[in-house]
Amino acid sequence: MTPTERLYYSDPFLFRFTGRVLAHGMWNGAPSVVLDRSAFYPEAGGQMADRGVLGGRAIRDVQVDDAGVVHHMLELPEGASLPEAGTELAGEIDRLRRRTHMALHTGQHMLSRALVDVANAHTVSSRLGETLCTIDVDLDVLDERRVAEAEDLVNSIIDDDIVIRAFFPTPEELAALPLRRAPKVTDNIRVIQMGDFDVSPCGGTHCTRSAQVGMVRVLGVERNKGKGRVLFSAGRRARSELWEEAGTLRALGKSFSCGPLDVPASVDKLRRDLTEVREALGAARAKLAESTAAELAAQAEQSPGKPVVAVLDGATPEYLRSVATRLTSRPEAVVLLAGRTPEGLSVLITRGSDSNFGCGAFLKRAAEAAGGRGGGRPEHAEGRLPPTTDWPAIVASLLG
Repeated sequence: MTPTERLYYSDPFLFRFTGRVLAHGMWNGAPSVVLDRSAFYPEAGGQMADRGVLGGRAIRDVQVDDAGVVHHMLELPEGASLPEAGTELAGEIDRLRRRTHMALHTGQHMLSRALVDVANAHTVSSRLGETLCTIDVDLDVLDERRVAEAEDLVNSIIDDDIVIRAFFPTPEELAALPLRRAPKVTDNIRVIQMGDFDVSPCGGTHCTRSAQVGMVRVLGVERNKGKGRVLFSAGRRARSELWEEAGTLRALGKSFSCGPLDVPASVDKLRRDLTEVREALGAARAKLAESTAAELAAQAEQSPGKPVVAVLDGATPEYLRSVATRLTSRPEAVVLLAGRTPEGLSVLITRGSDSNFGCGAFLKRAAEAAGGRGGGRPEHAEGRLPPTTDWPAIVASLLG
């Protein structure tokens, strides 16, 4: 089948066109329409496919095979058929999606060039995703300061509004061009030239002037599979993300009764205040645990040889541990505590160093009796029982 004439090669701003149906095809088991010419960009080179309308039907995917034939997959109602061969179809590209992809792809070229110039980091792969764009480079580690310099260089080139040319050079012209990377194909090599800044082989859709990119914004630097990765955005997508973040920052400033730029200082103060409150709360809990333990120890002294059994309303597992630690300072102690909360009854069983009480085995029996769960070692066990459990009664029945 004859390769599809790709109209976006000569005009990336062509959003309406007509094409004649040559045949019906198949792509991964899905029926497709093959045209003599098309302005729809098929997914390739890390760039997502265009969307839009063809012959009054929504385009759900566009792909290209190894022969250069572009396959258009349509959204068809059940029982509907594809347009017959020979039919002239009007196509309309999703303008917003196309412009977004043009800015992202052009921005990727510019950022890849800048990373070479500033950090000597050469792009090994790139991906322009629905929500995230990445560039993977040949360095193990990327210096974030260098990446920031590269970002600044790219945006200065955008401000300069240089001409971006897409063309198919002759073999002689190609040999003389300072390509940033080698072509992936051997025939019909298309080149994107951005003034004197960057020259790279590419078949994607690109802006025709650098100012059309709008802006390039680095979102982060990370490692992926042992190599450096740059996360970035560009154009309308970058602006939308930036405005959303700015709106969130303004809302935070309003909540803190400060300006957007003062939010970090307000957050730092909030962290310090929270740390102080936590420390004060910890100290108060420690005192309360000490008082509770002293009260229980005093009761235990009145009944020597008997285990300490108690239910503490509102006590968390952490609080039970704090109280139990103080009680087991007596070597012969056996402690069976419960903390009642709306979520259930937290139980803790532990012993002093001279006791041979089987904590884990006892809790297992208690859990079976009450319909709860729990377990542990001979010297310490924890679990949770239903909130209505009568802990002293269960302990008494199991101890006999």
